Amino acid sequence: MRHNDVTGVVVDVAMQIHQQLGPGMLESVYRKVMAYELRKRGLRVQEEHPIPVVWETVRLEIGFRADLVVEGMVIVELKSIEAISPVHKKQLLTYLRLSDMRVGLLINFGEKLLKTGIHRVVNNLDESQYD
Repeated sequence: MRHNDVTGVVVDVAMQIHQQLGPGMLESVYRKVMAYELRKRGLRVQEEHPIPVVWETVRLEIGFRADLVVEGMVIVELKSIEAISPVHKKQLLTYLRLSDMRVGLLINFGEKLLKTGIHRVVNNLDESQYD
């Protein structure tokens, strides 16, 4: 699968979940349901995936955890808040850089209309490579 294939399935699943559960539940609920639904569709999903900092030859565990890593190529960071702020995009970009992954989705289930709460974040690349 390519990045756009994976992100397309993730967005579709997120929209379906938001329609059924609505906005404003705890993030952990959305994470568990997202993981379940993505696996039902045949995708590999890691939950609460640790993101270490590697400095020189030392692996430093500092508590970073990606909510979901789908197919080993897309990080999905979930929120359930009033509005996304720049720090949330920085968080996802940090995870992408530290894990050397290229594409991430920031999804805010706190939005009344989910489509306004979905943000694609890329890590230093020509996005056309990953269509």
